[in-house]
Amino acid sequence: MEALQAGDPQQVGPYEIVGRLGAGGMGQVFLGVSPTADRVAVKVIKSPLLNDADFRERFALEVVNLKTVYGARVARFEGAGLDDEPPWLAVEYIEGPTLRQRVERSGPLDVTLAAMLGAQLADGLNKIHEAGVLHRDFKPQNILLSKEGPKVIDFGLAKVLLARDHQVTAPGQWIGTLAYMAPEQVRAESDLLPSTDVYALGATLAYAVTGRPLYPGPPGIVLAHRISDPVVQPDLTGAPAELVPLLGLMLAHEPTARPGVRVVHDQLIALATSSGESVSTIRRRLIKATFDAPPSIVVPPELADPRVDPEDAEDRADPIPEPTQPEPVEADVRWLAEELRAAYARDARF
Repeated sequence: MEALQAGDPQQVGPYEIVGRLGAGGMGQVFLGVSPTADRVAVKVIKSPLLNDADFRERFALEVVNLKTVYGARVARFEGAGLDDEPPWLAVEYIEGPTLRQRVERSGPLDVTLAAMLGAQLADGLNKIHEAGVLHRDFKPQNILLSKEGPKVIDFGLAKVLLARDHQVTAPGQWIGTLAYMAPEQVRAESDLLPSTDVYALGATLAYAVTGRPLYPGPPGIVLAHRISDPVVQPDLTGAPAELVPLLGLMLAHEPTARPGVRVVHDQLIALATSSGESVSTIRRRLIKATFDAPPSIVVPPELADPRVDPEDAEDRADPIPEPTQPEPVEADVRWLAEELRAAYARDARF
């Protein structure tokens, strides 16, 4: 977390702003603390975009999508102020690095941990799709590795005006992150399906096990042509052999050739547990290998979590005494010694 800068808000809705968490395409993200000491991530539209009707509409749609999606793998919606200036939304604050940060710092994941990570993310995508939403910007930067496992964030581009994408996107621009976009998304087709997110999950998993994107080179029109060309295959060099067949299907050029997200989930679970290790054990190993608690966050004392419940303090006029250890009791065992001597004397006569 970074310190606040000049011009940053001090208060957004009910939340006191105590630091900067990052920035996205549409907004700046801050750490906010509620009057009851709950911590949330607060996204605020960037000043240059406040007068852009399309961006405000996308921001409003992100709020709608966040209210719709649910599940353990999705950041929980906390609140929003679309009529405030600037508009804002708040989701649960999730401690932990992004998948990209973890791979850049510690290198690729092994096949077992990557398969379990992919299965959990597939479960999250399934919940998103069941809510009638496409994420459309699924990538390592939008996956946080928390102490409960991976969580999907940033629905700013989720199902954004699908029927009007050609109107709000200028030629040569794309909605999403090019390196993780499916061919049909690169072509700016409007009738995208859940298979588009399946492709992005495959590209994300490939990055998790290789540490690099599917297509080398800088982003731009050349990369877009390579992704949309059915002759050019994604580079899976270095990916574990056990995972390559499934990745190949997920990254198929034709959307109809890709497996459904539930099939992906089941195959990844089977791969992760193929050595006989239990799901719960692999999950614990994954969290241990990926979760890295950030430095302690300093918040104003009046907003910190209370250490003593005030009502309890009022109800207890006298403090509860500390438990004491009972005094040791010395037992008289001389009688037992006499019996043992007598028994020994009897046995000695035989």
